[in-house]
Amino acid sequence: MPVPRLSLQTVARRSGVHPDLIRRFVALGLVDAERDAAGHLVFDPTAPAVLARIQRLRSGLCLNYASIGLVLDLLDRISLLEAALRRAGVRSETPPWT
Repeated sequence: MPVPRLSLQTVARRSGVHPDLIRRFVALGLVDAERDAAGHLVFDPTAPAVLARIQRLRSGLCLNYASIGLVLDLLDRISLLEAALRRAGVRSETPPWT
C-alpha cells in the first residue's frame, strides 16, 4: 500500500512555514520531497514534524541552515543507535536527544 503524500500547501498549513521557505529547505536537502505526476512537490506525512524540528534548531540554537543539516543527520544517527541498543536489550540511562 503506497504511503500517503502531503501537498506543499498542506505541509505549509500544518507546519506554519511559508511554502517558499519549505521549497528552500527542500533545495538545501533539509526536508525530503518528491514530485508527483504533475511536477508538484509532495511530502511524507512526517514533513511537518521535520519542519518543526528545523524551526526549533534555528530559533533555539541560532544555527544556520548548513549547521541544521549536520545536526539533523547526527540526531538521526543517534536515534538509529538508540533503537539498535533497545533491540539488543541494552538500556541507556540518558534520555533521548530528540
